[in-house]
Amino acid sequence: MTQAVAQHDVIVIGGGPGGSCAATFLAKAGKKVLVLEKEHFPRFHIGESLLPYNHALFEELGLLPALENAGFPMKKGAQFHLGNGSKGVGFAFKNGRFTRHTAAFQVERSKFDQILLTHARTCGAEVSEGVSVERIESDAEGVSVLAASSEGKRTYRARLLIDASGRGNVTGTQEAIREPNLKLRKLAIFGHFEGVSLDAGESAGDTVIVRLNTKWFWLIPLRIGAGGNSKVSVGLVMDRDEFSQSGRSAEEVFEQLVASSPPVAARLRQARKVSPIQVTSDFSYRNRSFWSSRVIRVGDAAGFIDPIFSSGVYIAMYSAKLAASAVIEELKFGGNGSSRFPAYERRLQSAMAIYMEMVENFYTTPFMEVFLEPRAKWNLDAAVNAVLAGELEGGWKLRWRMRVFFWLVRLQSKRPFMPRVSFDSMGAKPS
Repeated sequence: MTQAVAQHDVIVIGGGPGGSCAATFLAKAGKKVLVLEKEHFPRFHIGESLLPYNHALFEELGLLPALENAGFPMKKGAQFHLGNGSKGVGFAFKNGRFTRHTAAFQVERSKFDQILLTHARTCGAEVSEGVSVERIESDAEGVSVLAASSEGKRTYRARLLIDASGRGNVTGTQEAIREPNLKLRKLAIFGHFEGVSLDAGESAGDTVIVRLNTKWFWLIPLRIGAGGNSKVSVGLVMDRDEFSQSGRSAEEVFEQLVASSPPVAARLRQARKVSPIQVTSDFSYRNRSFWSSRVIRVGDAAGFIDPIFSSGVYIAMYSAKLAASAVIEELKFGGNGSSRFPAYERRLQSAMAIYMEMVENFYTTPFMEVFLEPRAKWNLDAAVNAVLAGELEGGWKLRWRMRVFFWLVRLQSKRPFMPRVSFDSMGAKPS
């Protein structure tokens, strides 16, 4: 038997960073908001590296004290290396001329997400965990959500709904509007390790990216300690078809490719695995629309971008703030979203396009040849630095520089002007 429960202003599906932040913004605005989370926190989640621009949102939400007290490592830059060890470059966020925020947290998501969801509760949001949404129906008065838990099925009612269900993509799947990016059919093989060799000083907290020919590794410090007492997330991103055709287990593929890359092998020489090796896929997709009647989608429930530039949590929180603002306006005027949700979609599409262009180019050799040779001319290096930090609204001064940067990448593919690179094990230059 299905039981109906009390009416809310807004129902939020999902208690991850996007859902918890949207709920906090709404609760702070005095709205009656209910978060439906299918799991029980704390729970494991991948995606541990944040961007400096998360900090402004943490401050606005009142989260900074709790996050600072949690002891998360600080990320002040990012490093990119070729897998054969022949070349690399580091970006320090503080050196970015257009970068307004210069440090980020590296987080263990189970702890981080718990802090955000607890904060939403503290701010007045109602949170129900262990509740799995099965169906959403919109009508002229509001939206009904059929959900199941250990106590049975219930129908929840609200005037509007925010879908922050992550890659579960509840409403996008129901409406059949999910469109995969066929250029980026990837999967990730990953685990947590202790005893990984880290850099000294401020660079110890850097995200390290190691690019192989068609694959790449991430190394993200989750705990920095002396005497091998560090904990690091290490992951490998590769084509799904290549993995399937290998005929090997995820752990075998992971270990083989670690051994084939000197920069990764050197850092993991004394490492000890402290979690199972896991696999996740369905990397890049976008819904055809980020809203429908009485429904607005945020973060991965709008679209998921390959994690190379660590944009996932920031886009989730950035979109949550925009969505909460649009929802508050719709509630004020009694609308179904058609007045304000389209403007939200345009802003989020623009933000996601910045990272999607970076990601799609990252898998090309000309991009790496230009990217690994940052030049100060016209402050192009500063523009790239700002995008890596999370600057999505830098205006014309940033946009024209990024357009020049990508024009140079195209030029490099036709008339090379930067040193050529090779991904082979000997680092030999192409003939």
